[in-house]
Amino acid sequence: MDLRCLALDALSEPDPSKKAASVEAGWALALAGCEADANLELTSRLPLPGRPERPRLVEPGAVPRRSPFTLEGRAALLHAVAHIEFNAINLALDAVWRFDGMPQDFYRDWWLVAADEARHFTLLRTHLQAMGHDYGDFEAHDGLWSMAEKTAEDVVARMALVPRTLEARGLDATPPMQARLARAGDQRAVEILAVILHDEVRHVAIGNHWYRWLCEGRGLDPQTHYPVLAQRYGAPRLKGPFNLEARSRAGFTPAELSALPAD
Repeated sequence: MDLRCLALDALSEPDPSKKAASVEAGWALALAGCEADANLELTSRLPLPGRPERPRLVEPGAVPRRSPFTLEGRAALLHAVAHIEFNAINLALDAVWRFDGMPQDFYRDWWLVAADEARHFTLLRTHLQAMGHDYGDFEAHDGLWSMAEKTAEDVVARMALVPRTLEARGLDATPPMQARLARAGDQRAVEILAVILHDEVRHVAIGNHWYRWLCEGRGLDPQTHYPVLAQRYGAPRLKGPFNLEARSRAGFTPAELSALPAD
């Protein structure tokens, strides 16, 4: 049992329930001492990532914005978050199998992230089902995975632009979303988002750690190299308001926080 092979198998699985179960089983093996062969050269014979036929994927601007103050709108909002978590499972697994030559802690860290994201997805899906909906009922976009494809050959860019850019946006967006859902009377959704926010601070911190570790090994300054990568790979422009407290706990330095745009 090799953690990188297991990650590729789980990433290739299209069924969301089976994927989540595979991740849970893989993380149990990691906790039991299973390791990753950092020198293994892996290739996939299946399309990546494995995902179900639904939801239908559209351009980001084509996903309709819904009000959380109707049952349908609230379900659509939570579906969007579930889709983010499903993609986050795939992103963590992809980091494990794709990038060779990394320390064991790198592979173990991203298996931990995959396990957290699978738990988040399951919590959201269960809540959606209680609302009379399921994952796949609404349209979604592929913005998160498209950045994984862009950075497939550059582990430094992957660490810079997925966990500490795209996923860090969740640190900013979650508290306002919780407030809207609380006003809509969905306390269970508020509780689930609290679990997600707590764990995402750790995930972004993992991204920050490995980005800095990689920069140090390559003689790069993490702060000045970031905008180079953001421009090279077309990362979305950072927009406030920012959750500075959560970002600080996730390992962003005071200088990085000060450099965030004011608008």
